[in-house]
Amino acid sequence: MNDDEPVLLHTEGHLLHITLNRPRALNALTHTMVRGIDEALARAAADDAVTAVVVAGAGDRGLCAGGDIRSIYENARAGRSASVDFWRDEYRLNARIAGFPKPYVALMDGLVMGGGVGVSAHGGVRVVTERSRVAMPETGIGFVPDVGGTYLLAAAPGLLGTHLALTGRAVGAADALLCGLADHFVPSQHLADLTAELARSSTPAEVEATVRRYASTPPEGELAAQRPWIDECYAAESAEEIVDRLSDSGLTAAKETAAELLAVSPTALKVTLAAVRRAGRLGSLEAALDQEFRVSCRAFTGHDLTEGVRARIIDKDRTPRWSPAALGEVTAAEVARHFEPLGDRELGLSTS
Repeated sequence: MNDDEPVLLHTEGHLLHITLNRPRALNALTHTMVRGIDEALARAAADDAVTAVVVAGAGDRGLCAGGDIRSIYENARAGRSASVDFWRDEYRLNARIAGFPKPYVALMDGLVMGGGVGVSAHGGVRVVTERSRVAMPETGIGFVPDVGGTYLLAAAPGLLGTHLALTGRAVGAADALLCGLADHFVPSQHLADLTAELARSSTPAEVEATVRRYASTPPEGELAAQRPWIDECYAAESAEEIVDRLSDSGLTAAKETAAELLAVSPTALKVTLAAVRRAGRLGSLEAALDQEFRVSCRAFTGHDLTEGVRARIIDKDRTPRWSPAALGEVTAAEVARHFEPLGDRELGLSTS
């Protein structure tokens, strides 16, 4: 095992450890990492000696803070297509994780955002801790939730998923459990003992029983108490009406949310709302990933993704100049364009 590799693999007992190993970059995913994880899972699925996989992040800051956004920015600015190739393989990896035939245990400790959700929340056994902060923060950089995020958030109770998709807010352990993004809460101090015992588990039932022995009740979250106003406001037909309902609700939390929504990319906000609602009707993760690939490819050639990354990551001035600049300027035709078929460039997961 070479500690300089971006993905570390080692087997302990019956357990394959996959460790994302870019701690200085918050374990942000690169194309090389995606391919390495995919190849490791393909081998593990066919290896009778491996009864389970555990995925974790190196360092103490998180599992994975997303894709390598700076690379996507540079690729888009240069007019190249490497990011599209990255997404194609990343979304296929997300589908492989969801269909993995053995227990896939994701340790969602610390930051788990964007692509980090993709390599964890589709797994069969998802563990959060008191340090977990789980989010799909794409609208803030002019992008749209991907890696199957629209499918996961569409399935959350009520309209909590729509709220998280549009705002990009991070949630802790209790709210991740409530929204169906995780299965178990395990205090971070017990993760090492948990993984050691998992190595001695030889059946899926033993893996599940082991995790349950370490699981406990998380500290109380926030979303359950907020659900009445969230469900009421996000039931509005359009993004403009959602913002109006939030602003007029009389609740401080709702008004603050309205201000958040008005600060993100108007195009990304409208496309995200449509994407989550469509994903809820598609019926499968694969179909949602196909849809997300179309949307990602359209966003890649647009203005707001590069501008959002510039403002948040490159220049860090936090003053993105969105185009269009207001919700009312984003037409229905422009939103619909993001969902148009890509011809022979389709991802094709739902038909393969």
